[in-house]
Amino acid sequence: MKTAREADLEEEPPQENGVIQSTQDQHSSISPPTSTVSGAPDDEPFSTYFEEKVPIPVDVTQMFSFRKLWAFTGPGFLMSIAYLDPGNIESDLQSGAKAGFKLLWVLLGATIIGLLLQRLAARLGVVTGMHLAEVCNRQYPTVPRIILWLMVELAIIGSDMQEVIGCAIAFNLLSVGRIPLWGGVLITIIDTFVFLFLDKYGLRKLEAFFGFLITIMAVSFGYEYVMVRPDQGELLKGMFLPYCEGCGPAQMEQAVGIVGAVIMPHNIYLHSALVKSRSIDRGNKKEVKEANKYYFIESTIALFISFLINVFVVAVFAEAFYERTNIEVNAMCNASDSPHTDLFPLDNSRLQVDIYKGGVVLGCFFGPVALYIWAIGILAAGQSSTMTGTYSGQFVMEGFLNLRWSRFARVLLTRSIAIFPTLLVAIFQDVQHLTGMNDFLNVLQSMQGVEDRRRGGHPGGLCHQHVLCGGLRDQPKQCGSLCLQKCEGGD
Repeated sequence: MKTAREADLEEEPPQENGVIQSTQDQHSSISPPTSTVSGAPDDEPFSTYFEEKVPIPVDVTQMFSFRKLWAFTGPGFLMSIAYLDPGNIESDLQSGAKAGFKLLWVLLGATIIGLLLQRLAARLGVVTGMHLAEVCNRQYPTVPRIILWLMVELAIIGSDMQEVIGCAIAFNLLSVGRIPLWGGVLITIIDTFVFLFLDKYGLRKLEAFFGFLITIMAVSFGYEYVMVRPDQGELLKGMFLPYCEGCGPAQMEQAVGIVGAVIMPHNIYLHSALVKSRSIDRGNKKEVKEANKYYFIESTIALFISFLINVFVVAVFAEAFYERTNIEVNAMCNASDSPHTDLFPLDNSRLQVDIYKGGVVLGCFFGPVALYIWAIGILAAGQSSTMTGTYSGQFVMEGFLNLRWSRFARVLLTRSIAIFPTLLVAIFQDVQHLTGMNDFLNVLQSMQGVEDRRRGGHPGGLCHQHVLCGGLRDQPKQCGSLCLQKCEGGD
């Protein structure tokens, strides 16, 4: 006579490395791996760029240790780069110029939702020792897996196009037009290869370099914020009052663009892979719980900083340029002897700004220093997000397809796909068409979402994040896996 437990054990599907093997009827559950050390060869069939593992100091006497927080610091800041790419900056300035402070609550809400998704992504990597693309490889049949991979690749290429556009415009502004837009596009091919090999000098040095780029952005856009001195009362009202008085289709489209710019699908894959760079004994529940805690604290700090930088940009354009007319800006540019006066027609229509015009207008109103600092911030945003986008692409390709490409080949492929249409627009059209492409990509990334309710539940009980994950992004099945990991894998 078999006990109930023995009968259950016989009915359970076989497991390998803690992952339930897929069958025709069952592709939905994952469980923590059974190995004791995260670096065990049998436990990690896939590799990442980061062969180096950062050791975690032992400190058993304290509930919270700054030494341990410092050891875990890095992945969250690399992840936060996606919240500061040129697409986000474009979305921020458009929001300020079109709606003033009224859409700051959308930015706040999108950032909070992004933090929750990033927390789930980090937990997945910590508990399983696999990143999201590897989990999808194990859990889904070939056809859905290929479809998901193609969707993520399209998102990465779209983001890469935004980064190319941002860098090209930054080079053009810094050179006072001497470097044409198409020249700036070509320069990004070279500098990407140069920066991507920085990790040869060590993982911590690479993370420090990203921290340096974030600092440049904070100083650049913070300088603009201090110079403009926005109305703090209106800023707080727009941030915490979820209402947009007098908003029309243009403002609603901008709200959709904010969500698409902030919550980026490939960033979830990136974060779940980056957390594997710390030396964690995943057989020790205390260490796993501790890693989840410190990663969440680090992610919160990183996204808070990125949120402040985004607020700087929104507030600058909301205060200085909301409801401005072209004739006003034209007069100011004439008075400051700007060479870009012709960008603004002599009419009373509302000012339309983008990354390029935004720098020009800042220069007309606040002097050339403001223009150059703006361009430096855009360049830092473009370069940093280019690197993290390439890492994301590598993790996604290796995880979904188990296909190993060198960094050189990976960058050459994605950068060529991104640069070809961007280069055509830069050569045959003007900067307005180039920045218009940027706006289109923001909205497009936010509208890929479909809901798959089949992925939300769990045999042992309802996961409390499934409603959030199911309909927010364009990767519902991956979100389902993240939710299942929350149910099965930890606190």
